[in-house]
Order: sequence, then structure tokens, then C-alpha cells
Amino acid sequence: MKKENLAMLCDYYEFTMSNGYFKNGFYKKNVYFDVFFRKVPDNGGFAIAAGLEQLIDYIKELHFEDEDIAYLRSKGIFDEGFLDYLKNFKFSGDIYAVPEGTPVFPNEPIVTIKAPAIEAQIVETFVLLSINHQTLIATKANRIVRAAQGRTVLEFGSRRAQGASGAVLGARAAYIGGCKGTACALTDELYGVPAGGTMAHSWIQMFDSEYDAFRTYCELYPDNPTLLVDTYNTLKSGVPNAIKVFKEVLLPQGKTKCAIRLDSGDISYLSKKARKMLDEAGLTDCTITASNSLDENLIRDLMMQGAQVDTFGVGERLITSAKSPVFGGVYKLVAVEDESGEIVPKIKVSENTAKITNPHFKKLYRYYDRESGKAIADELCVWDETVDDSKPHTIFDPNATWKTKTLTDFTARELLVPIFKNGECVYEQPSINEIADYCREQVDLLWDEVKRFENPHTYYVDLSKKLYEIKGILLNVYGM
Repeated sequence: MKKENLAMLCDYYEFTMSNGYFKNGFYKKNVYFDVFFRKVPDNGGFAIAAGLEQLIDYIKELHFEDEDIAYLRSKGIFDEGFLDYLKNFKFSGDIYAVPEGTPVFPNEPIVTIKAPAIEAQIVETFVLLSINHQTLIATKANRIVRAAQGRTVLEFGSRRAQGASGAVLGARAAYIGGCKGTACALTDELYGVPAGGTMAHSWIQMFDSEYDAFRTYCELYPDNPTLLVDTYNTLKSGVPNAIKVFKEVLLPQGKTKCAIRLDSGDISYLSKKARKMLDEAGLTDCTITASNSLDENLIRDLMMQGAQVDTFGVGERLITSAKSPVFGGVYKLVAVEDESGEIVPKIKVSENTAKITNPHFKKLYRYYDRESGKAIADELCVWDETVDDSKPHTIFDPNATWKTKTLTDFTARELLVPIFKNGECVYEQPSINEIADYCREQVDLLWDEVKRFENPHTYYVDLSKKLYEIKGILLNVYGM
């Protein structure tokens, strides 16, 4: 079987359009595309950008093999000149992106690509695939972590993920979003996300008794073992046997760190009873882990009920973002360079106003209140605009031109940073731990009202006056 070449992970119409661009000479024309989304999953207040590292790796390796050219030739519709062009294909354009871990909002670019038309068209599918998937999972993970209110959350979802890459990269994205580790060994090996795990019910069933299973495990792994206590009867046998083994095997070695895991039943009730039993036995350092189809809503309810859970293991509802399984990022043309090099803005219009795009090659600014440090609003500006945060700056609500706000004591930060220039990567990729720390810091800069799970406050993404007027002109041209 032919080895996969991700350049061919491409919607077929990218090739038919590219062939047409080649035939018409458009392939020499620089174009600008934005990746953005229109709605936050789970009706949340923000999303967490992720997937940039895999996009970078893809662009670096982007090429077509002889077998790929032969496949396209076999379709019988592609020009030989176009196929010859693909033989030496290499990305030569510019890419700007929001760093992974950044909170992002609807209708602002997460990625902007400037490149010759064929190059920009062919990368569309993989760019969307990478950004959509990992942004979805990082966003879900962040919701779950916030619901846990400081308790540890671990990603347990590999066996329920949508394929191998969904498991591996989903665990990576979950770590960016705030999970402290994963059950996926391959994600640890490839990306350094801490992997861990102890036992399944099958381990216990292999032994003549639950006690024997627990004792053998603690003898093999005496450093902070976690015993699964719900194989038979949690409170009558599981917790008592765990207590007995901890006392017999660990305490004589001077080891007090240990844990039990609840994987079924009423987690709130069982955790409270188990906590009382452990404390009465003097095992106050023993922690309680809970798993079994958890998500942010169940975890929030458990916290409200006073559940005595220290760590949550979250699987299928995290790795698939079960209640909102699609991140609707789109890839839209926003500008084209003419023969003189002038950037000509382009717009997509629709009777559905939510689908009208923001035209032009743009900058994205985030403004922070100097006193509180909190994020105030984002603003989309034309590429040649510069915001000076040493003087007052007026921002315009794009949905109501009369509604403005003048910022005075604020700092401005450009969010889109250069990733590729003229086909060469100019971005220094941070470590996974640096990305996760950055994400936590940036989420802390959002107001609590924006972080509500239900009916979050709408964070403003405004247009500069110049961009708003350009958009208005284009809408008038196209009869809106």
C-alpha cells in the first residue's frame, strides 16, 4: 500500500480549481485567506486556538510524489502543464497565526495565509482539519478544567476517539486546554504530555480475590498506586480491601501517597463515604479519582454536591466533544493582489448575515485594561493600520455604528504573529508545557462573565473605522 502523503489529504475541488488557475494564469497571483469560526462550541464564550504545530509540520513537508501525479493524471481531466507544476510544488507564501493556547472569538482570523493562488487553495483542507479538530478539543478541555475548580483533570479518551490521530492529537489539545495528563502513551512519547494509568477491572478479575489483586499491584508499584475499587462492591469490599493493603504494604515502607478510583455508581455519594472510611483509617493522604462518562456539567454538579473527588478522569465526552462535536472553522478568500501589487479586498455576501465575511488583509489587536489587566475587546484593522496605546483609541461596534467606546488606559497587543515568510518557517515553536502555561495565563485575563457556561457575556470583536467603511462599500457594490 502506498505511504500516505498529507499533500493529498485535500478536497478534490482544490485540484480542479488549481488546474483552472494554472490554465488561466491565476497561479501567479497572490491571494489572502482567513481561517475563522462563527460560533463557539457548547454556546460558550470563547474558544482555545490549537493545532498550529501540526500545520507547521505539514507546510514544511508539503510536496507531491510521482505516485500522486500519476493518480491525478489517471483522472483524465488535469492539464499536463499543471501536473508538471505539481512535481516541483513547494509552499512559498506567508502564514500568520494566533499562537496556540490563545482564547479566540467568533469572526476573527485564527490563521491568515498569503500565497500564490494554487498554494493557498491546496492547503485549505489540512489547515482546517488541523485547526478545527484541536481547537475543538482544547476548548472542551478548558471548560471541563474550569468546572473542576482546581481539581486535577486527566484525559482518558483514546479508545473512544475518532481514529488514531484523533486520540493522539486530541490528547495533545486537551493538555493545552488545561488537562494535567493523558492515558495515551503515544501522545507522551511524541509530544511530552505526561501519560499515566494503573489498572482496569480485568486486572482484579484475573486474581482469586480483590485483596490479592490489590496487594500484588501495590507490591509491584508502591509509589503512589491507584486501586480501582468498584469491580465487585465499592463500599463493602473495594474500599476496605484497599485500606487493608495500603496499611500492610505501603505504610511499613513509609509511603503514604496512594489513591482509589471510582468508575461507576453514584460518584458523589460513594466519594463521600469513601473519604470518611479512608480518613477514619488514618489514610488522609489517600486521594480519590473519579471517572465514567464525565463532562463539565456532571463535574460542576458533583462539585456543588460536595463530592470528595481530587482527580477527574474524562474520556469520551472530552475526546469527541460529545455535545458539540464539530468546530465550524471556515477558510475564506479576503483579498487578491492585482498586477501592480495592490491588495484588493474581497467579500462573500449572503442573505444570511452571519455568513457575510470581513474583507481585506487584516491585523488583529487585543486590548487590555491597564489597571485590571483584563482583556477589554479585540479589533480587526486593515493591514496598514497601527494602534498607538499611548493615546485614546475609539473602537466601533460593527453591528451598530453609533455605538463606540473610547479606550484610554489600555495596552494593545497584536495577536497574529508571522509563522512563515516566503515559504520559510520563522516561528520558534514553544514546548507543550509553555503552550499550556500560556493558555492558563491568557484565560485568566478574561472576565469571569465571559467564562460563564450559560449565557456568557459577549466579548466584543470590533472593526476599525477604516475596515468598517471598506466593508460597507463592498456590500453596496454587491447590492446588500
